Amino acid sequence: MRFVVIYDACVLYPAPLRDLLIRLAMTDLFAARWTDQIQDEWSRSVLKNRPELSDKLPRTIELMNKAVPDVVVTGYEALIEGLTLPDPDDRHVLAAAIQSGAQLIVTFNLKDFPDSVLSGFGIEAVHPDDFVTQQFDLNEGKILAAVEKHRQSLRKPPKPVGEYLDTLAALGLVVTAERLRKFEDVL
Repeated sequence: MRFVVIYDACVLYPAPLRDLLIRLAMTDLFAARWTDQIQDEWSRSVLKNRPELSDKLPRTIELMNKAVPDVVVTGYEALIEGLTLPDPDDRHVLAAAIQSGAQLIVTFNLKDFPDSVLSGFGIEAVHPDDFVTQQFDLNEGKILAAVEKHRQSLRKPPKPVGEYLDTLAALGLVVTAERLRKFEDVL
């Protein structure tokens, strides 16, 4: 069975981070998962800041769900009520992780997923920067190829490598950006 990770809503918005994480999921190094509820959560955040995107978000969600095989977790809802987390609104994420057999929840909100709760389910919460660097350590070639494809896909406007890496750092992937700077010539 492949290593399974749940992407929390907070790592699916902003778009550059979401796109990179989807590209990484397409490497087959791990199986990424999310739920319709997670999709609803990040898309509501987008619409608060960018209401003009309301017509485009359904297509984005559809493309995301098609890009990663078997990505949508279902059947987790009955687990929610029995879970306790600092923020009750995050229980659905843990329930989806349990249902899908995930080992990791990729999130910026580490305090909302304490080890004392998650360890009982064999799950760990990890910051996206740590997650990407872990994947980089496991298969440098596949991660570099995915990052290169991601950067090359940015055409409106195109991003030079240095600017792209600055964007990753600004999104919280500081260590990842620094490690990738050593490979600027292939990105």
